[in-house]
Amino acid sequence: MKYSLHQVNYHLAKVALGEEKAELVIQNGTLVNVITEELLPNIDVAISKGRIAYVGKADHTIGAATTVIDATGKYIAPGLMDGHMHVESTMLTVTEFARIALTKGTTSIFMDPHEIANVFGVEGVKQMHKEGQQLPMQVFTTFPSCVPATDGLEDAGATLEVLDIKEGLTWDNVVGLGEVMNFPGVITGEPKMLGEIQETMLADKTITGHFPDGSNEMLQAYIASGVTSCHETVNREQALEKLRLGMYVMIREGSAWQDVKEVIKIVTEDRVATDYLLLVTDDVYPQTLVEKGHINHVVRRAIEEGVDPVTAIKMATLNVARYFNMAADFGSITPSKCADIMILDSLEKMEPSDVIVDGEVVVAKKQVVANLPNYTYPAHMKQSVHVKNKLVPADFNVKVNMPAEQVVVNTIKVIENSARTEKMETKLRVENQFVLPDLTQDVIKLACIDRHHQSGDISVAFVHGFQLKRGAVASTVAHDSHNLLVMGVSEADMAFAANVLIDLGGGMVVVEDGKVLAQVPMPIAGLMSDASAEQVVTQVKELEKGWNALGCPIHAPFMTFSLIALPVIPEVRISNRGLVDVTTFSFIDVVKNN
Repeated sequence: MKYSLHQVNYHLAKVALGEEKAELVIQNGTLVNVITEELLPNIDVAISKGRIAYVGKADHTIGAATTVIDATGKYIAPGLMDGHMHVESTMLTVTEFARIALTKGTTSIFMDPHEIANVFGVEGVKQMHKEGQQLPMQVFTTFPSCVPATDGLEDAGATLEVLDIKEGLTWDNVVGLGEVMNFPGVITGEPKMLGEIQETMLADKTITGHFPDGSNEMLQAYIASGVTSCHETVNREQALEKLRLGMYVMIREGSAWQDVKEVIKIVTEDRVATDYLLLVTDDVYPQTLVEKGHINHVVRRAIEEGVDPVTAIKMATLNVARYFNMAADFGSITPSKCADIMILDSLEKMEPSDVIVDGEVVVAKKQVVANLPNYTYPAHMKQSVHVKNKLVPADFNVKVNMPAEQVVVNTIKVIENSARTEKMETKLRVENQFVLPDLTQDVIKLACIDRHHQSGDISVAFVHGFQLKRGAVASTVAHDSHNLLVMGVSEADMAFAANVLIDLGGGMVVVEDGKVLAQVPMPIAGLMSDASAEQVVTQVKELEKGWNALGCPIHAPFMTFSLIALPVIPEVRISNRGLVDVTTFSFIDVVKNN
């Protein structure tokens, strides 16, 4: 925000009267009015001091020094606002993300940097937030609430306590509490969770939520506690239930979790009022960002499902601003608001030709023209993979206590395009007291290694659903504690893959027979690349080919893989401490009755 309204309100009034001249005027466009949900033809927008001074026929605001943009035949719409996202999921720095997202019409984001918080705590949040403040984009932060995601089940690189959240809420442009994933902790009165919520209330800021499933009583207890939104809604029944209880429903369309098709039916079929509906991305991979878009892609998907374009734009502009109590400054093209605007040739295509932030043209003819200053992360934040020892094949053995030919193992079953898993039981063969994977049942080994504390903790389990036939994969992106995840058919390749990432300083890798097929180096916290978006997209495409070469056919497999260590989403997960039954929040044996 270039100027607060109180600093320029009288000046804007003089521009509206024609007594002062605008610095920028957009002429002759069709205005997308998200207040009245109308399309208004032949409208001008006069801008001064980064804010909108006049909307209508603005000839009287044009002077000799005024820049004029001709929008004849085009649409003038508010800049898009993503109400919930994790920049780390793009694998890019905030600056590199902004370089691409600006061209897609994104002028504001509300980021929850809880990925980097799990590695570097307050320092990680501060670095990403600080980077965002120097950009020609409105970068707002919701301070991470669940670091680690659970207590006693895993080891993250850092912990955030109530006092950390209280202090973070005082930073400029920190606008609320990040998604409160530990909903059982909220409804059972866990002091840490209640303390965080109460401090956010006292700061008069927004409390964002995460409620994937549960009874109606649990949901109402969660809402009664003060949590006001959820982005984990996957069908119309859940959406209607939450909406009727006054909860803001964030309809998500990311790279792996694509909920628009089902959830938007509450608009297209149930015809509910849309004021409490937001369109968000949550997690977007770099390939999706570059090739399909950012929040403009989510708006486009809503339109494709039958939502009126103006309504869809409203759900990614005004509704977001209202949810965060920021509609006085953002979300609409009306006098006094910040001049965050996109100019479109087509509402259906949602591809802006020009983008304006704080009254400055940042994208012209689909090219970034704004200056994006460099940002350098501290050296130690590029050295975040700390293991006790390099890995050897024997680290991935699963041994039974007594001689046996066959055992029953608790196995993680992954579901394509879903964050959920299921617990299944599998009979596996034993040789020399070591449990063997079984490719005929699509059951292979999975391991999670502490990469923060050099404890030497390694847990090994079994997983079904990836259909790998050879080799191994590894990742330091392992929500939310981001330990080192390894999965494979060969113990030797599993050790090799893990060691490659240790040497790289983090990232993702695919290996076969002791050779690297593809890798994405992510030296910043083991979560983000310091390369360009184009380079990262190329690397990720090669990574996807590598997964396919090992036999995996599923969509966005590395996204599904990265969530297999998140012990807050049912039913069963792996952590560096062991196999976790998320329905009971307790550890279970890998080998039953071992």
